[in-house]
Amino acid sequence: RAYLVHPPRLGGRWRVVPRVLRTSVASVSGSVTPPKLPRVFANTATRHENPQIHLGFHACLLCVWNNLTMAPEDPASRRVRALKEQIVPGGGLDDVRGATVAHTTEALSNDTSHDQTRPSPGGGPGSLTVIDNRTGKRYHIPIELGGYVRANAFGKITAAGDGNGLKLFDPGYTNTAPCKSRISFIDGEAGILRYRGYKIEELAEKSAYLETSFALIYGDLPNEKQLSEWSTTIMRHSALPVPVIAALEALPHDAHPMGVILAGLNALSTFHPEQNPALKGSDIYNNHHVQDKQIVRIIGKMTTLAAHAYHRNTGRVPAPPNQHLGYAENFLYMLDAGLDRHHRPNARLAKALDTMFLLHAEHEMNCSTAAARHLASSGVDVYSAVAGAVGALYGPLHGGANEAVLKMLSRIGVVENIPVFLKGVKEKKEKMFGFGHRVYRNFDPRAGVIQKIAEEVFSLVGKDPLIDVAVALESAARNDSYFVERKLYPNVDFYSGLVYRALGFPPEFFTVLFAVPRATGYLAHWRESLSDPDVKIMRPQQVYQGIWLREYPRIRNRPPCSGEDRMWTVAQSNASRRRLAGETFDQQPPGGFAGETTGNAVQTNYPYGFGGLAISAESANPLANPAFSAGGGGGGGPRGG
Repeated sequence: RAYLVHPPRLGGRWRVVPRVLRTSVASVSGSVTPPKLPRVFANTATRHENPQIHLGFHACLLCVWNNLTMAPEDPASRRVRALKEQIVPGGGLDDVRGATVAHTTEALSNDTSHDQTRPSPGGGPGSLTVIDNRTGKRYHIPIELGGYVRANAFGKITAAGDGNGLKLFDPGYTNTAPCKSRISFIDGEAGILRYRGYKIEELAEKSAYLETSFALIYGDLPNEKQLSEWSTTIMRHSALPVPVIAALEALPHDAHPMGVILAGLNALSTFHPEQNPALKGSDIYNNHHVQDKQIVRIIGKMTTLAAHAYHRNTGRVPAPPNQHLGYAENFLYMLDAGLDRHHRPNARLAKALDTMFLLHAEHEMNCSTAAARHLASSGVDVYSAVAGAVGALYGPLHGGANEAVLKMLSRIGVVENIPVFLKGVKEKKEKMFGFGHRVYRNFDPRAGVIQKIAEEVFSLVGKDPLIDVAVALESAARNDSYFVERKLYPNVDFYSGLVYRALGFPPEFFTVLFAVPRATGYLAHWRESLSDPDVKIMRPQQVYQGIWLREYPRIRNRPPCSGEDRMWTVAQSNASRRRLAGETFDQQPPGGFAGETTGNAVQTNYPYGFGGLAISAESANPLANPAFSAGGGGGGGPRGG
């Protein structure tokens, strides 16, 4: 059994200690007999009379006694302190008593229950007995070892009608698992995220992005030699082909950075035909060397693509990648060393960005990762699969959430406006971004780490004035029953936008900083799918609710299509109107052409455009044809049409 004691002379910290140490701790601290707590571990195999072994028990609760000198923190202490900051940022011991302590204890007990032996997922294997009340038939559906049932088992449940079996209607795939995976684990109720079994908090503290990427892709952390080879190989593949750079520079200067990334990934696909299953056969990726080559290429080139996307908006050219720098450090170098090749990025800022990359590297079966799996199931090349995933990440409901948080905080402006804003949220007049999560119903374990990174970055580059608004908004929401009852806690996006802005990135670039590290997660799932014996081309079902059958009417007798589904009027741009206001030359204009005419054709000598070509009068102005006149959305700018 464990007891709660307060030894003020030994670090000033409430500690949970094993029963055998009760007398010694109490005598040293001079405190009264501590209150007894419920047993928190059922593993009796570790209970020995040796105090050193008892000290190996994980702590159940560690509360900081703020006004006393603190002893060095162990990992359990750090986890609890991060959790306490999630509950009441900057609060003292009095702030986390009562219901908050109960909430914290519950969350920690969920966490520690996973540390020993994983509970049976979904209650373990077994079976379901389904009685179809329509027919009276009974069906036995196996519950597999992983706590799931196979969806096609329900397809065997049939009744009258069309004779087809039941479908499982699950919009948004809220309870659908399209694959089995060993890459990452999330327990949203307990606020747990792990990469390959490693806690995200511990990786953020001790590891680095490339080291963690190796673990995500290959299953475990590398040793020193493997890490050196892995990092060197990735940095060696960081340069882009010159024609890819030319393609990126041909894009508009105001193109969204994510569009530039997508263009670059698709261009890279065409430059490596030796890995394309459409050209080399569907079994090309069975070759381990081909897999590895594409993995290091994509991870290595993502930061270079991002640097070009950044400077497409600035009008400058990024510095060539420096293979002698670290991953995040090289990215900052490419951004800032274009005018000074001797520039060296700040090491602490590079480390902060590297940790941000690590936190965003993987997140189970989210929208974009599911898109990568979906595309990979068709056998498409890996560049196209990653590009499709990045396209899904482009959406504001997925990768653009941190940008939305920053815009929200800017709209609030000052702390005094928070009550009015929260009232608007409750009345459905405002949207609050950065709170709540599709998966996490307790807290996002990455948010506490990012809050610390924010403090580090602000200490180097200055405090963002919006941080006061963010902290006050978080505090107000945590103390408002409306948000507490709905389990709306800050997620990873709430503080990340402030960090990125402090690092000098514009809001439209935030999603790129999400896409760069998430490429590792996409590649890990792509590689895992290649050896998945259950993999099939993804082809979901639908529930058809349209008109059952109609006859095709002749167009002369057909009534006009009516209702909201018809095509509305597509407005013409001013540029289109200008062109359509012109005329088509049916004969030689006054003064003649700058060339010779032959019949109905015009032989031009214009220095631009049609030099040496014969143009018929009918094709001279295709926009005069009504078939071309309906298009042309957009403004009257140079790209309007």
